[in-house]
Amino acid sequence: MTTSPEKILFLPGASGNVAFWHPAAAAMSTPAIVRHLGWPGFGNVPANPNVSCLQHLAALALGEVDRPTALVAQSMGGVVAVLLALERPALITHLVLSVTSGGMDLSAFGAADWRAEFEAENPKLPRWFLDDRTDLTARLCELRMPVLLLWGGSDPISPVAVGECLMQLIPNASLQVFADAGHDLGHSHAEAVARLIDAHLAS
Repeated sequence: MTTSPEKILFLPGASGNVAFWHPAAAAMSTPAIVRHLGWPGFGNVPANPNVSCLQHLAALALGEVDRPTALVAQSMGGVVAVLLALERPALITHLVLSVTSGGMDLSAFGAADWRAEFEAENPKLPRWFLDDRTDLTARLCELRMPVLLLWGGSDPISPVAVGECLMQLIPNASLQVFADAGHDLGHSHAEAVARLIDAHLAS
């Protein structure tokens, strides 16, 4: 039987928008402690010179995993979530990964290369994450907790085929596709997403 989480960590994407998951979290009925994490150097969070890769972000977030914890992650945050789940499998009860690479190389999936445009629009963000090529493909089979994959049918950055591949590679994964949604479905479809996450955490 899966352990119920006592805490839920919401992880943002590369924008570092700590408020991204606020609407979905507010619509959920879970009694668990809710924490919204930010990334040093992203959004309004001050930079940390000791952070220069996704593994460093995971190491910082690890301090929050002090009890049975569920992770809800957007895009780049999904790679951090997988790193955390691999590091602390006994305490990570559930994963929710939304429109993420999951640590896979997306070049074979026809994914749009978002980096140049994103860098131009966000010149103050750290450069290192644009060059990050963390590859966790071979380790995804180690994730034994229930995993909910959320995808948008109109997302060019992480096409539905990515979610379908992750579902095949992760032993206990299920996929929910929002046909009309894009890369921001966790925010744009907050109430529907909240219902799915509540049901997932109860599984």
